[in-house]
Amino acid sequence: LLRKLLPYGFYTGFDSDNSSGDFSEANHKVPEMLDLDPHQSNRTGKHNGETQMQENGIKRHRTSLPAPMFSRSDFSVWSILKKCIGLELSKITMPIVFNEPLSFLQRITEYMEHIYLINKACSHADPLERMQAVAAFAVSAVASQWERTGKPFNPLLGETYELTREDLGFRFISEQVSHHPPISAFYSEGLNKDFVFHGSIYPKLKFWGKSIEAEPRGTITLELLKHSEAYTWTNPTCCVHNVIIGKLWLEQYGTVEIVNHSTGDKCVLNFKPCGLFGKELHRVEGYIQDKHRKKLCVIYGKWTECLWCTDPTTYETYKKSEKRGGEQKKKLVSEDDIKSENDEADDMPEIQDTVQFIPGSKLLWRINCRPPNSSQMYNFTSFAVSLNELEKGMEAILAPTDCRLRPDIRNMENGNMDVASKEKERLEEKQRAARKERAKDEVEWHTRWFHQGTNPYTGTSDWLYSGGYFDRNFSDCPDIY
Repeated sequence: LLRKLLPYGFYTGFDSDNSSGDFSEANHKVPEMLDLDPHQSNRTGKHNGETQMQENGIKRHRTSLPAPMFSRSDFSVWSILKKCIGLELSKITMPIVFNEPLSFLQRITEYMEHIYLINKACSHADPLERMQAVAAFAVSAVASQWERTGKPFNPLLGETYELTREDLGFRFISEQVSHHPPISAFYSEGLNKDFVFHGSIYPKLKFWGKSIEAEPRGTITLELLKHSEAYTWTNPTCCVHNVIIGKLWLEQYGTVEIVNHSTGDKCVLNFKPCGLFGKELHRVEGYIQDKHRKKLCVIYGKWTECLWCTDPTTYETYKKSEKRGGEQKKKLVSEDDIKSENDEADDMPEIQDTVQFIPGSKLLWRINCRPPNSSQMYNFTSFAVSLNELEKGMEAILAPTDCRLRPDIRNMENGNMDVASKEKERLEEKQRAARKERAKDEVEWHTRWFHQGTNPYTGTSDWLYSGGYFDRNFSDCPDIY
């Protein structure tokens, strides 16, 4: 039934420590592994640290997982979800067979895959071009959901994840600050002190029989320090259809408003529902306006493919001509179109877009190509493949709560599924026992790296970075593994 499960925004809330234990995944046989191209696999053991160096001295991250993904064909999600129609999905434990070998904290880090868009925003002198780059970055973050069929592991309370990428110019820290409701807080900064990116994510999930919907909660903030600008937004609603039977398909819908709190400019992006015949599936359309509500440009594209912008007059003229059946007809944009309309075409992957192209438009973003063996690696991007890499000597400097050290995720990545299932159950039981002990002693849980406060730009409740993580004093970190 299932080469399907839930994408990005659906994962916090599963694997609860309040599970009744009706489904003991350790007692179920794990299906056989899929074959992986031996020329593309690194199953020989270098996955745990022997990171190579490129000729220019920059670290070369791994390009494959230690073991291929497994078939989920012998498992039915309906037997688990049929009890949960109309309920909040925070009281059920999903079997490990539906997971991918990443924590949700690592999945959040995939926001940074398109960090070049933040760098573009920092480099532009024109506030309109900065907003265009920020809008593209916001859409690119949603794109990580595309075709991902496994769910990340739900983080344990107090779990953390750090990532420093000198080649990309940022460092990132996240922490699971609450378990009920599940809340993940994150903070990232440019190594050149040019930006700060932070926020918290806690989607509200509901199962409606044929679909699962995640209502977005939490504010995302990007600060461009050179320009003294701050942008805030929230993600669109995400819905997975045909969860029980039929071909899985995903849509994002709703309005995303990106506000520049310094200039008053606003970008309004409409993630369109697919409609009756699916004509609008994946489409994004919107505009940027100044503080006087004057439209400065129109943005259009698909969150699964690419994003373009053009001036409002050109856009309206083209749409009117299209309605009259004029010379402009729908066409697939080709590489020739891209080369003639955008000077950066040489840096783009060879992906055939299905977006109706308006001549004169400027390309803002295109999705990255995935590795050739991506379908056998949980549809990971090259960036995602590297996230759980445990390099030589890293254990000595990581916080003991870092999810690279989680034994269930590590064993799943290495293909030891039975061990991974047992470790997952052990960690969940340990988390339940710790919660009961705190309740007995009337001790409150205290977060280590984030604190609850007020977002300085929106005035709403937010989780803010307390600082100090990279001083590496981990003496008071909780024992969660």
